[in-house]
Order: sequence, then structure tokens, then C-alpha cells
Amino acid sequence: MMRRLLAAALLLAALTACGTTTSAADIRLTATLVTPVDVTLTWHDDGPAPAGHVVEYATHDGGPYTVLGFVVAAQTSYRHQNIMPHTTFYYRVRPYYGPASEAVDVTLPPGAYDDDAHADDQAWAAPRAEPGRNRADQAIRAPDAAASGAPTDLAPTVMNDNGVRLTWVDHARDEDGYLMEIKAADAEDFQVVQVLDPRVNACGVATLPDEKRAAYRVRAFYYGDRSAIAHATTGGPP
Repeated sequence: MMRRLLAAALLLAALTACGTTTSAADIRLTATLVTPVDVTLTWHDDGPAPAGHVVEYATHDGGPYTVLGFVVAAQTSYRHQNIMPHTTFYYRVRPYYGPASEAVDVTLPPGAYDDDAHADDQAWAAPRAEPGRNRADQAIRAPDAAASGAPTDLAPTVMNDNGVRLTWVDHARDEDGYLMEIKAADAEDFQVVQVLDPRVNACGVATLPDEKRAAYRVRAFYYGDRSAIAHATTGGPP
């Protein structure tokens, strides 16, 4: 099973999905070359408070763009490290919004991850829309109704010493997709570990060593508009 995280088809959805919540002028993005091969991005978002931001980059102004990461709303900088020398990198940031489920705690049995032992995990871990858990009647893009579109009844099933299957009830009718988020026992905040298609209500997660005890939640989300593009040109290798 792919241990983590953003499968190519789902990243494509992240890059192409449209949103109408904020304008590009709401996010001020700066790219600063801090070493010959390291760029630090900083931004300020004057739009409605998001759940987080998506950071993207490309090596051509027109793309294609690749997701560097989903970061929490409190994070306003990102360092892109050890990148290709003598190259211009283009960056953009976009907010995402939407309500999350209640968190559930999971404790896994001891044991290190073994690829051979988990060769058939995809049979249970593949994201899917299962019958009976898609109500899909709430608009999460309407601020006064967004909370009612949060996923409910999030239920974990421990599949093995490093695998968890999660199911939930989908209430949103206008989401761009779902985000599976994990907060390890010693972590400060949740992090996005999977980007899922609309209407999905079940998926599996292969955990990392520090996630034997962790909280899980799932978010129905949609994208806001991207920032204007910022760019920086790297120098020679150090």
C-alpha cells in the first residue's frame, strides 16, 4: 500500500479544482532566495479565515504546478530546500475551507512496517464511496450552513499493526473533496495525509512510526482562489 500520501490523480484534482471564496489579491505571497538552492515563501491572507493553505510550485510560469504541501492556517511560511540550481521556480498559495468531523483516537499494536506483510493492503485501503453513507444534502460553501456539512460518524478499524481503515457519513453536496488529517500523540496540530475525491466515505491509512497513537479526522473541503505567482531564481550549488 502506498504509505502516504497524495496520489497523482488526486493532486491533479487539487491543482484544477475551482473555488470562488477569495480573490488572488487577498493573499500576498513573497518568494525569497535564502541560500543558492533554498527558497523561503511567506504570505499574508486577508481573506476569510481558512482551514489551511496549499503551497504549489512549477518550473515554468504556466505550469504544470505540483503541490508541495497542505499547511495549517497558522503557518504563514514554507521553505523549499535543496532545489535545482540555476532554475527559476514559480510559486502560488491557495486557501482551502470546510468543516471537519469530530476527531477519533486510535492506538495501534506494536510492530514496525513491513512492505511484504502489507502487500495486499490496497484491497481494504483504497478510497471508495460505500452505499448508505452518502447523504450529501448540505452546502459547505454557505457560511451559515457549513458546519452542518461536516462528516459525521467517523469510525476507525485497526487492520494491522500499521494500518487503519476509516469510514464516515458524507453530508456535503458541494465539496471539492475530502482531506484525511492525522495528529500524532506528540504533534502540535493535525496534518493532511490524504486528499480524496468528492463523495468518498471510506479509506485506509498506513501509519508512520510516530503515529502508533494518533487522532484522526476527516474534512469536507473546497478551494479558494490562488495567490498571484511569486518567483525566485536559484544560483549554483553550494
